[in-house]
Amino acid sequence: MLDIKFIRENQELIKDNCQKRNMVADVDQLLVLDDEKRAMQMAIENLRAERNKGSKGKPAPEEITKMRELGEKIKELETKQTQVEADFKNLLMQIPNLTHPSSPVGGETDYRVVYQNREPKPFKFTPKDHEELMIQNDLIDFERATKVSGSKFYFFKNNQVRVNQALINYGLDVVAKYGYTAVETPDLAKDDILLGIGFNPRGNETQVYSVKDSDLSLVGTAEITMGGYHANEILDLSKGPKKYIALSHCFRTEAGAYGKTSKGLYRVHQFTKLEMFVYCKPEESEKLHMEIMEIEKKILSGLDLTYRFIDIPTGDLGGPAYRKFDGEAWMTMKGENGEQGDFGEITSCSNCTDYQARRLNIKYRKEDGTTDFVHTLNGTAVVLSRFPLAIAEQYQQEDGTIKVPKVLKKYCGLKKF
Repeated sequence: MLDIKFIRENQELIKDNCQKRNMVADVDQLLVLDDEKRAMQMAIENLRAERNKGSKGKPAPEEITKMRELGEKIKELETKQTQVEADFKNLLMQIPNLTHPSSPVGGETDYRVVYQNREPKPFKFTPKDHEELMIQNDLIDFERATKVSGSKFYFFKNNQVRVNQALINYGLDVVAKYGYTAVETPDLAKDDILLGIGFNPRGNETQVYSVKDSDLSLVGTAEITMGGYHANEILDLSKGPKKYIALSHCFRTEAGAYGKTSKGLYRVHQFTKLEMFVYCKPEESEKLHMEIMEIEKKILSGLDLTYRFIDIPTGDLGGPAYRKFDGEAWMTMKGENGEQGDFGEITSCSNCTDYQARRLNIKYRKEDGTTDFVHTLNGTAVVLSRFPLAIAEQYQQEDGTIKVPKVLKKYCGLKKF
């Protein structure tokens, strides 16, 4: 969340930022509640001071009556204050992060391409999509997974299981060279951690599965568990940022995400992912954002995939991200009107500045002994849904087989799936 003092002093900037990000937030009502909250606090403090003054020495009967009346007034104001503070916090949590001045303004299609490694290589045959290829090669079973768990679930099979493990080990090796500590996280997190990161754990708009009669939800990404890892802590960043590479299962409802462009593995309810997460000083976050994107490029280049990176426009940033880059791989499943394919998202990396840290109370100790909020960043290293998708579609052969990327052969000993 943003600092309320900053919101007070920059009301029009906040309103304009909300509009650019397509976020609905009642800034005016937030400031009304802020005034009420502060006025109530001052009134309560004045009443307490008056009561304390009267309690010195042996009070007369009329003074005892007056102190009781003051106590009732304080109790009544505190009850109202609790509700006002709850309404205030609810509105404050709806205000999105500020936006990087270089982020393109607009909706989903207004992105800016910031890097592309090469032009897609045209196939000399009619290419298939990954679902057809993987079923044909007995690498995946959607039908039985639907019987067991429902639609948008799947069983990986045979050599796909080995290649998936190879992808994880490959990703861990690449990221480790940049000083990231490996972590395997829980699959569940408390709802207040999800709220702190910027995920809505309950209600019609939620994208996560919640556990009934508990304050727990299945995580949609290790960004949630790693964001909560240092909640309510003061970090020592004197020797550099804290950088993690986290392995987790991810669960998402993906409500309404059906159709041709979401078929197969592109949008599913469960997948395994390696996620980078960084805590750093504010002055370091933009540089580390570029580092995370460079690591993602290194992973994709090592797999010899055709890919690009785009600068996400303001209207598609969501709440927490100050700036966000998506890595997109060439996918034949995205082809339309006779085209052999198009780019589809495969990784993402975000600089969330101090937005999540304020919500989760994560600070660092400065050289002068004072504290300030850290900046947090996150980025995909490997995801075992869209990575297998892109590999199957880009490495398919005319005879319907799929080659294994050269860099993975030393991890799994396979040349073909």
